[in-house]
Amino acid sequence: MNIAPYSQLSPELVLDALEAVGHRCDGRVLALNSYENRVYQIGIEDGDPVVAKFYRPERWSDAAIREEHAFSAELAAAEIPVVAPLTRDTAGRSESLFVHAGFRYAVFPRRGGRWPELGSATDREWVGRFLGRIHGVGRASRFYDRKQLDVTDLGRDARDTILDGEWMPDYLADKYADLTDELLDAVEAMAGGWGGARVGRILGDCHRGNILWTDAGPHFVDLDDCLTGPAIQDIWMLLAGNQQEMRTQMTDILQGYEQFQPFDRSELSLIEPLRALRMIHYSAWLARRWDDPAFPRAFPWFAEPRYWEEHYRALQEQLTAVQGPPLTL
Repeated sequence: MNIAPYSQLSPELVLDALEAVGHRCDGRVLALNSYENRVYQIGIEDGDPVVAKFYRPERWSDAAIREEHAFSAELAAAEIPVVAPLTRDTAGRSESLFVHAGFRYAVFPRRGGRWPELGSATDREWVGRFLGRIHGVGRASRFYDRKQLDVTDLGRDARDTILDGEWMPDYLADKYADLTDELLDAVEAMAGGWGGARVGRILGDCHRGNILWTDAGPHFVDLDDCLTGPAIQDIWMLLAGNQQEMRTQMTDILQGYEQFQPFDRSELSLIEPLRALRMIHYSAWLARRWDDPAFPRAFPWFAEPRYWEEHYRALQEQLTAVQGPPLTL
């Protein structure tokens, strides 16, 4: 992988890329908070600003990106509030994925809003309706080129990335290997094949940072991680607190969700296994991206022994959660 995948992505190149697809820029370029891709707000002459996303080289195939765009367009056509990419007629067809100076990119309308607190039953029910409608569209077709949520990819492969590198302090390496073996054995026993849950097209990375809220309600701003998986993957990251607090939150979300889609209560048993997989995968993601200069600047603590000590303790606690009784309503 290129050590500095975005080293040539200058503000001038960003503006040139936008001009190349017909946007008359006024020179304003604002980098937005994004690590996996590079995302910029661009000022437009005589118009509202737009947002340009430059895809990380070698991460997705062109076909997979176009499936992301097509899913966004399906949701938007169903009047579900997602931000779909702008299109341009190219060689007789409508195109949303462009290439400039070797960088693949897409252009989106800018949509404002605030991160949701989901502190009230009304807000949680509202986001439940939002997800129920998204999953209804998601189950109407399938992905062919995008990934499927996979226990091996998120768990074993991610764990091996850590152990094969130079990240883990020597005094923790064997203990980490033993702990993650036990944890992943428990996860696979509970979540292998997702417990028989129905899978479909989902958002994949549905945390509060990817939802913006306005007076009109929530909208989803980034489908970069959309994939095939069980419905609970788009719900569990919105839960927080102890079992009783999560029970209340989940009840409220499903109050809205089930106005549009039935929800299989057996998927509740996947919450803690999915949380365990995300914890392991997050560390592997940082390790895999460490050659990108943006990552050491943003996550300097990742290379410190204290991080790994805290990560190990968190995984010990998560093993207890996975082996304990699942959330019930």
